[in-house]
Amino acid sequence: MRILRFLLQKEFRQIFRDPAILRMILVAPLMQLLILPQAADYEVKHIQLAVVDHDHSDYSHQITDKILSSGYFELAEETATYVQALDLVETDDADIVLEIPPHFEKNLIRDNKEQLFLAANAINGTKALVGSGYLNNIIRDFNNEIRLDWSQPGRFSQATTIGVETINWYNPLMNYKFFMVPGILVFLVTMVGTIMCSLNIVKEKEIGTIEQINVTPVRKHHFILGKLIPFLVIGFVVFSLGLLIAWLVYGIVPLGNIAVLYLFLFVYLVAVLGLGLLISTYSSTQQQAMSLSFFFIMIFNLLSGLFTPIESMPEWAQVIAHANPLTYFIEVMRLVVLKGSGLADIGFQLLVVAGFAIVFNAWAILNYRKAS
Repeated sequence: MRILRFLLQKEFRQIFRDPAILRMILVAPLMQLLILPQAADYEVKHIQLAVVDHDHSDYSHQITDKILSSGYFELAEETATYVQALDLVETDDADIVLEIPPHFEKNLIRDNKEQLFLAANAINGTKALVGSGYLNNIIRDFNNEIRLDWSQPGRFSQATTIGVETINWYNPLMNYKFFMVPGILVFLVTMVGTIMCSLNIVKEKEIGTIEQINVTPVRKHHFILGKLIPFLVIGFVVFSLGLLIAWLVYGIVPLGNIAVLYLFLFVYLVAVLGLGLLISTYSSTQQQAMSLSFFFIMIFNLLSGLFTPIESMPEWAQVIAHANPLTYFIEVMRLVVLKGSGLADIGFQLLVVAGFAIVFNAWAILNYRKAS
């Protein structure tokens, strides 16, 4: 224990001696937690709409006004032909084209049905998909309003009306920040743990101090613990500050037991620090360690369910997602913070991440060759 204590003192002094490392470890993640949730908004607004109105009737004006007053759409231009509207799409001045056919109002009254044409610029798939969905909902509402106007008071309407009431459990207002902030906090803790741990050990290789340690009586497990424990402590500090920001800035207070979160965090940090240690054993320079760390973290981040549901991914991507420790911590964060789940509810995720911790650390220790 005495040797380990000296190693830990050396590591902490080495970390706190360099202000740049402190900024990377503490300031950068917290700034990201403040900025990223503000930008990562699932709601799509300011969709540019080109309208081709061949009818110029009262109903065609009503439906156009209803769409533009929804707050999601802005009128790019009202053109005389579809070709002119398509030119706006080609120059990125319009995202969606709405074409209202001739005799729209007349056919709607006479036949009780009419077709509108929508064309979306799918280069930005999210904007096209969400914008078309908004537009379809608005048109459906307009259709219902017309049918209500046509139904005569005092007479039984032949049109069946089905009312729907919805409720959102665990996030009643569908606040995307409540959904994103816990996931982003996990991502930041992963970055600090993996990258800083791998760089710290490789730095010893580059400046040659690891060779000096290798000829001392310091045992292998002392050296590895001396490298892991400081970043374990820093990971706890970053996570705690992140929870504080989540509460002060976003008003997010975990519904579940916070001790469960910290227990899972401990196991998770052992896993990602083991990954950082493993990367360092395969790297000779900090540049190599940084490249390898970013390679894994980008894959982990994109295939973790943070931005897109895992169930909607292709099967091969789902396999990678389930072999990704980030997936399980993001799931646990959302369960504990939003749903108030307890230890019994996250037992499976805890066992899986503990398995990752054992595999990564055992692999790293076996791969670490200490010269006698």
